[in-house]
Amino acid sequence: MSSGYLWVKAFHIVFVASWFAGLFYLPRLFVNLAMVPADSHAERERLLLMARKLYRFSSLLMVPALALGLWLWLGWGVGSGSGWLHAKLALVLGVIGYHHVCRTLLRSFEQFDNRRSHRWFRVFNEVSVLLFATMVVLVVVKPF
Repeated sequence: MSSGYLWVKAFHIVFVASWFAGLFYLPRLFVNLAMVPADSHAERERLLLMARKLYRFSSLLMVPALALGLWLWLGWGVGSGSGWLHAKLALVLGVIGYHHVCRTLLRSFEQFDNRRSHRWFRVFNEVSVLLFATMVVLVVVKPF
């Protein structure tokens, strides 16, 4: 493999891991927001500020992660014609959807319209972990 391929692959991994770090922590902020007492305006605003900043930062990290992944696929043909790549691409679409669901949930907190419990957000938080783990297994093990 060329050194260019290895650089692109390395940066793809860095940006994917960084994007997921945001997706791991943002729902945790939602857990805390769902637990804030109604009279605790300062705490609520502080958590909302953190969530907004994290969502924006994660969104910025998503772009190069996706672009570098496309470059690996289209530029070097990584996984072309492989079943594992098709499964991974389906999961990537799922992660993009999860990312946008996080934005919708953030908006519900901003508009005082959240109707979900902190327990629901604890479960929702685990979805990103499952997506990440499944994608890593597909890429490393290439089971089909």
